[in-house]
Parts: sequence; C-alpha cells; structure tokens
Amino acid sequence: MFRLFVYLNILGAFLVTGLHIVEPGPEYPASKGAIWPRPQMQSIEIPYYKFDSDILEIKVVDHDCPILSNAVQRSLAVLREMLRIASPYVNRNAPQQVLDDDTYDGPLKSLSIYLTSPCEEYPHFGMIESYNLTIAADSTLRSSSIWGILRGLESWTHLFHLSDNRDQLHINKGEVHDFPRYAHRGLLVDTSRHYISMSNILLILDAMAMNKMNVFHWHIVDDQSFPYQSERFPDLSRLGAYHETLVYTKENIQTVIDHARNRGIRVIPEFDVPGHTRSWGVAKPDLLTHCYDQDGDYVGLGPMNPIKDSTYTFLQELFHEVQALFPERYIHIGGDEVDLDCWESNPEFQRYIQEHNLTSVADFHALFMRNTIPLLSENSRPIVWQEVFDEGVPLPKDTIVQVWKENEAPEMLNILRASHQLIYSTGWYLDHLNTGGDWTEFFNKDPRDLVNGLRKDINVDNIVGGEACMWAEVVNDMNIMSRVWPRASAVAERLWGHESQATYQVHCRLEEHTCRMNARGIHAQPPSGPGFCLGV
Repeated sequence: MFRLFVYLNILGAFLVTGLHIVEPGPEYPASKGAIWPRPQMQSIEIPYYKFDSDILEIKVVDHDCPILSNAVQRSLAVLREMLRIASPYVNRNAPQQVLDDDTYDGPLKSLSIYLTSPCEEYPHFGMIESYNLTIAADSTLRSSSIWGILRGLESWTHLFHLSDNRDQLHINKGEVHDFPRYAHRGLLVDTSRHYISMSNILLILDAMAMNKMNVFHWHIVDDQSFPYQSERFPDLSRLGAYHETLVYTKENIQTVIDHARNRGIRVIPEFDVPGHTRSWGVAKPDLLTHCYDQDGDYVGLGPMNPIKDSTYTFLQELFHEVQALFPERYIHIGGDEVDLDCWESNPEFQRYIQEHNLTSVADFHALFMRNTIPLLSENSRPIVWQEVFDEGVPLPKDTIVQVWKENEAPEMLNILRASHQLIYSTGWYLDHLNTGGDWTEFFNKDPRDLVNGLRKDINVDNIVGGEACMWAEVVNDMNIMSRVWPRASAVAERLWGHESQATYQVHCRLEEHTCRMNARGIHAQPPSGPGFCLGV
C-alpha cells in the first residue's frame, strides 16, 4: 500500500510539473518507401515485389535520348547501392522473409518507359513535368516530356524500401499520378562570399533532382569576389577573385550546365548590378561611383556609375558573353540594395540631378535599369529583385520580380496588380538559423496562400514559384550541404504539392528522405531530433 502511495505521488509530481518522459527510439520513425515531395495522387496496395537486378528489365518503348538512358542507369545504380549499404546490417536474427505469403507477388520483372514526345534539348520555364507511374510485376512510367520521365524515375527509386531483415529491396503495388503545383522551384547558391567547389555544386544539383527542384539560381559574383572567369575581360577574375584557383572557367560552367540538364534543372546566372559590384572595381575602377563623406572627402567606391556611357558598353559585352555560355532564356540582373547615399554624395551626380530635372537620387536607379535591360540579347528575359519594382523602374511585362523582403504579402499583391510574374523567397532564407527542426517554418509558408489571406479576389497564377536562398557569408564547402539539406527539402515539397502544415507523417517522411540523401552522398543534417540512418 505504501509503494502504491509513493508511485501515485511521483505520478502526480510529473503531472503538476509538466515533466516529459522520454521513450527510447527515434523521435520520428522513418517511413518506408515514401515519395518526396509528396505526389499529388497516389494509391498504395499491400502486395509487394522484390527487386532483383538480374531479372528486372527497363524498356524504353517510345522516344529515347541520352538524357533518358543516363537517368535509367543512375536509377539502377541507386537501387544497387541501397542493397550494398544495407548488406553489413542484415538482421540475421529476424525471421526470414516468406516469399510465398499472400502479400508477395513475385519479382519486379520490368519497367516500361513510354516517352510520347521527342526529348527536348534543355529544360525551360513552363516545361511539362507530369508523369504517371504504375507499379506492378510489369510496371509502366508515362509522360509526354523527358522532364516528366526524370521526375517519375526519381519517384520510382523513392518507392523502394528494405525488407524487415534488410537483405532485400521491396516495392509495393500502386499508382502515382503526379505534377508540380509551381513551375519555378529553385535554390539560390551564393558562390562569392565563399567559393563553393565544383564537386559540391554538382552534389547540390544531385540533391535538387532528388527533391524535384528545377532551377539552380547561381549567384556567381558579388562585392567580395568575382570568381566568374570571363574570356573577354580576364582581369575581372584575375584581380577580383579570392585566388587565381578559386574561379569558374568556361569548362566548369559547361560541366554544371550539362550535369543540370541531365537532371532537368535550369541554370540561371545572376550578375547583380548596379550594387553588389565592389569586386568588379578591382579590375575596372572606372565602372564604379566615387563616394564621399559629409566633409566632401573621398571614402571609396560604391555602385556602378549610371551616368557614364562606358558603363553600358562594358555591360553589354559582358552580358552577351554570359548569355552565349548559358542556354537559359532568363538571366538575373539583381538590382537590390543599391547604396543611394553614395550617388547622392558625389558632386557630379548632384549636378546631373539639377541639369536633368531629376526628382531624387532614386531616379538614378531607374535610369540605370532603363538603360541596362535593353542590353540583354533579344531572346532573353530579365529577373530582378523587388527593389527594382518598388522604385518605379519601368519594366518589360515579361520581367519576373523576386520578392525577398518582409511584409511580403502586400508586395506580392502590388506586383500581381502590375501584371508581372513573381517568385517568392522571403520566408525561405536558409542562412537564417533557428534550431533543429526549423524546416517546419519553411514548410508552412506558401506564397499563394499569403496573398489569398490578404485578398481572395486576386488571381495568384502569376506567382510562378519560389526559391530557397543559401547566402554564403558563413557557409563554405565544409558546411553548405548540411545547411541546405534537408531544410530546402521542405521548400521543395511546398512548391511541388500542397499540404497545410508539417504533420507527424511529414516528419516521418522527411526522416526517410534525409537518410536517402545521406546514402547518395548528400550530407544532410538530421531534420527533427533523435534518430538514425544505417550505413551513413
């Protein structure tokens, strides 16, 4: 009786103080064979098939091309690697899998791929990425686009999971009908604040393909360094890069473009002007504005000089070189965080304002952008940061505006009213750290929902997508992969599909997907709390 009394008192203390009893095991057990991002429509049945590389035949029935054949080989390599990693962890004490039970439907015999249209050469804005996948003994994958086939093959590899004793790969019977909700699903990587190696850039592209992200926004240069190696202006990187070896050559860039193309990823370069250009001035000081303090003393160089014709002559030559190298139709020309105070401090600019009846120094920003956008090649389309729109710069209607500042809903509403397309980034800054599990904050942001919460009578179709942004002030080769993944995976799922909040099931799926990325060489950090991944 006394023992029972003591036990009840201890239990009461737990209830009163709110103490938490920790149970053994993972906080969120990983799912088994869950696709990331979650498909739009999926059915899963109990019968399953076993993977045997000696039996499985992958057949390309309709159109074929090197992009498809490469993707098929990568998919098979992924499955073989899953078994290789698991082999030291086979649970020999577990009951052996019974292959003649009611749920086993035999080996997976074939996957027939029906690509009903010829392969396109490069991924592009608005490309078709939908696919239909049927899992049976003789499975089928169908799409009218090579990019849809790539997405479907990625989902196919996600569906495989280890048997209970970890010596077999199983896949359940089922159907997947899938397509993305947003056309532009991007990741910005800054390679100026810290140089990111080619090997890590290619790994980032691999991870993006695993997450069905389709835009690599390459913020290649900034104030701190100029690692783009220009053939027309070699001094830009020779003098402006951190070191002569920390550059991206023409061959490097072509490697990135080819690697991305084979994974259905567009590569959009950003050359941010007129601000964020201090590294340009090491080789080309005449490009930049001289800044002065309140006493009229020279203090250094600021943004590009918008009142010199030579500025635009130089930019046109550089842009044409860049556009000849990158096949992507869109180019990001920045326009954010321009130091207007520098322009205002310069006596030459003060005289220019008076002589040309400008209303304020902000008019120089409009002047610069008005002169710069026409420098792009005829078939190019610009992307700009939101300041360019906010300051009334006249923009072509097909300009995409990228929103990144707080109070984003009214901003997006104004851009939509002006009939511009926009991409959203405000809530998806990966350099902003909270604590373990902060991916839920990214997951719970949806740009169209933000606008609908403000006004329900606005057509939000011109919100064409968004980007997670990895600014690299405190990120380099040592930590970029774990900083980006799996936090960017939350953005990827938000842009592909739609789920109102990060539920327990989402946590479990992300645990599996993180282990999946780890197994493929992506050093993604634990997403939510205690847990484990075998072999990695």
